[in-house]
Amino acid sequence: MTQLTAFTVIGYFWAALGLVWFAGIAFSKATLRRQPAGPRLFHLVIAFMGFTLLGSKYFTTGWLAIRVLPDRSWIELAGVLLTAMGCGFAIWARITIGANWSGQATLKRSHELITTGPYAFARHPIYTGLLAGALGSALVIGELRCALGILLILLALLIKMSQEEKLMTEAFPDAYPKYRAHVKALIPGVL
Repeated sequence: MTQLTAFTVIGYFWAALGLVWFAGIAFSKATLRRQPAGPRLFHLVIAFMGFTLLGSKYFTTGWLAIRVLPDRSWIELAGVLLTAMGCGFAIWARITIGANWSGQATLKRSHELITTGPYAFARHPIYTGLLAGALGSALVIGELRCALGILLILLALLIKMSQEEKLMTEAFPDAYPKYRAHVKALIPGVL
């Protein structure tokens, strides 16, 4: 697989995830409470910087473009497969959460605590999928900027997760701590 083909293929996976994202907005429940604007803006700026480092052609020159992975077709193939699995996992999680989903940390009217499907493996499986997809894309690109991008994306998701965890604990004071005790945040059995 050539690098250009790998770039094209991972682009299709990210586009599919984006389509599912936007299509689902129309089906979201009304919002009752949302995270404060400051943390929301902070995590969005960090996430934007991370995804820009990862996917933008703007950073293909200079020290950020130093290739840190060997140019091997098996690494690119592994990256394409990891991107596909990550985007697929995020899509599965997005469909499973259904009308409870929001692009920001919120409580919806008649909010439900979803603990089935991918939520049985991770409390934040959309983020698990995003991180796996980003890591796969980083393997395809293989440049230093990708490592920095992954770190920024992780930081942004941790900030958002802390807001979501707070809202879920308040909304489900009995059920959420039990769920949290049995299901890891991002990586089953690890983190």
